[in-house]
Order: sequence, then structure tokens, then C-alpha cells
Amino acid sequence: MTRPLNFGVFITPFHPVGQSPTVALEYDLDRTVALDRLGYDEVWFGEHHSGGYELIACPEVFIAAAAERTKHIRLGTGVVSLPYHHPLMVADRWVLLDHITRGRVMFGTGPGALPSDAYMMGIDPVDQRRMMQESLEAILALFRATPDERITRTSDWFTLRDAALHIRPYTWPYPEISTAAMISPSGPRLAGALGTSLLSLSMSVPGGYAALENTWQVVVDQAEKSGRPEPDRSNWRVLSIMHLADTREQAIEDCTYGLQDFANYFGAAGFVPLSNSVEGEQQSPREFVAEYAAKGNCCIGTPGDAVTYIHDLLEQSGGFGTLLLLGHDWASPQATYHSYELFAREVIPHFKGQLTAPRASHDWAKDMRDQLLGRAGEAIVNAITEHTDELKNQES
Repeated sequence: MTRPLNFGVFITPFHPVGQSPTVALEYDLDRTVALDRLGYDEVWFGEHHSGGYELIACPEVFIAAAAERTKHIRLGTGVVSLPYHHPLMVADRWVLLDHITRGRVMFGTGPGALPSDAYMMGIDPVDQRRMMQESLEAILALFRATPDERITRTSDWFTLRDAALHIRPYTWPYPEISTAAMISPSGPRLAGALGTSLLSLSMSVPGGYAALENTWQVVVDQAEKSGRPEPDRSNWRVLSIMHLADTREQAIEDCTYGLQDFANYFGAAGFVPLSNSVEGEQQSPREFVAEYAAKGNCCIGTPGDAVTYIHDLLEQSGGFGTLLLLGHDWASPQATYHSYELFAREVIPHFKGQLTAPRASHDWAKDMRDQLLGRAGEAIVNAITEHTDELKNQES
């Protein structure tokens, strides 16, 4: 039997400037509660310090708040930017979170995505991937150490001297640790070499080492070179972008609310622009959304469109364990909640294998209708006859 897919949402978050950050962050907490109620498996939160658009500066603090409001959903950092922190402090925060959430946390790691964040801290972007690897190796050493083992490591930016975790994690042997991959091959290489799970955050952009068609082989190759067992695809998470509505036309209309702002932010932050339109070309918001949807890098449509889109991703990639939906403000909060609900009601059950048994039971009952109802009708007639005969006997 094939293992069913898991589903989650990746909330960086994206909030256009010009609104109350207090209200925006409360919205993120509210939708985390909604995702928990709707049965999503997990939700991830980012770390950013500039740009005014991705507002969560400390995903661990946010997770602590979200954990108090939710019951079942797993909570992850997407991601802790390791070059910004001392590795012992990161590891200790994660042990604490693991205990207070009773093991519901996942530790996503990365080098840091925004060049403006690194600039403010005096970090050269060229050094970030090296720093991330050094930190992750140190954190893994702390988690994997025996009770009497002490860790000593020295780099040009941190020192560990006889370091050890003074309490062990709640989760045995330690919380899940995941490595992020965007455009370069460094994420998949590190996941394979160090034995972590993988977060593919390239948003399905084709081509390159982080593309779905190439990523997993990089992980497998590095695991083999490092002498590790072959990685399990169920430990691979893939990010996608979707917005669903009852009709395709309504889904496109919904996204006129905020897709243009999202595209403008990506260009300003130094990422790949989301539109190939000629500069100066006049497009209505609806035309902009329709053009972007037509490129195939996202799914703006109906639940049926989403099912087809996910099947295509699975075929393109060769299979993965969890699909993450990018949490965005393309649509209004009301339309976004409706999208999450449509996905939970009609898409998730398709890939969880939850639809086959009810359909089979319904079809069986329908096929047996005449036979079963005939006997049931005979039983009712017999009961009525018996009751009538009993009344007649009492009267006589």
C-alpha cells in the first residue's frame, strides 16, 4: 500500500506593506488555528528581518504562541537562518520548544534568504552557505552526542567549548531537522551528506539543481558519498503555490486582490520576477493574474485543477512525502480561508486514500438495494401482521 501524502502550509508570511503588522500577525495565528481544525498535517513559519513584507522575526516565538492555540498540527521553522545565531542557542531553543509542544515541532534550517538581512548583520552572502553548514554540523553533533560527550568546535564566527545540551529533547532521539533548498544545490547536498530531511522551496520553478526533476538525485548521490543509507522520499517536502475557488474564473478574480503586490515584492527583494511582461505594458489586475496562472508554476483554479496539478508534480519529481502550500496574500482572508477549506474537503482526501472506502460502501449498498430492501420490507410486513394479530387476539 502506498503511503498517503501529507499536506501543510508554508507561512513565511507575505503581507503587503501599508497594513497593521499586529493585525497581519494575528491573521497568521488565526489561519494556523483554521488549518489545525481542517486537518492539515503541518505548518511552517519563516524568519526575516528586513523588507517590511515577511513579518515574523523569530519563528520559534511564533510557534510557541501557535502551539497554545492548536491541538494536533505540527509546527516548523521555515527556516531558522543559521548564520544569524550561535548554534548552541539554536539547539537549546529547540529542546525547549520540543518539550512545551510535546514533540509537535520540526526544525527547518537554511542560510538566510534576504540579502538585506545579511547586510545589516555584516554577513557576506558568499559566506552564508558555509556558515550554515558549520552551524548545522555543530547542532547535529549536540543532538547526537552521547550523555558523557562534550562538543568543541571553532570557526571564524562561533566557538563551542566543551558544549552539551543540559536537557535532552522530548522527541527521541531529537526533533526532525530539515534542510532548505531553493536555487543552488547546497541544500540537497547538505541533506544527503548530513542525513536530514529536505524542504524544497523553489516553488516549482523548472530547471536548475533545486528543480523537482533534479533535486532528489542530488540528495541520493551525496548520501552515498557520505556512507549513509539511501534517503527516504517520504522525508522530502515540496512547496507549491495554489489558490482555489468554486470556479476558475472566481479563483482568478480572487487573486487580483494581492498577486501584483506579491510580484512587486519579489522583484524588490532581489528574487526572480514573477512576470515576463514587457516593462511599461499596461495590464489590468485580472490580465496579470491570468498570465501568471497560464505559466504553470502555480495552480489558480478549482479543487479538480489542484488534483491534476499535484499528480503532475508527483510524476515530475518521482514522488515526495509532503506537499506544502505557500501561504500568501494573493486573495482576501475570506477567499483564502475558502481556498484552504476546499483543499481540505476535496483535495487532501483524494491523496490520503480517504475516498475509496466510502465510495465502495455506497456502491455496494446501491447494488444490494433490491435484495436487502426486499427482505427488510418483508420484515416490516411481518412485524405489522404480528402486531395486528396480537391486537385481534386481545379483543377476542
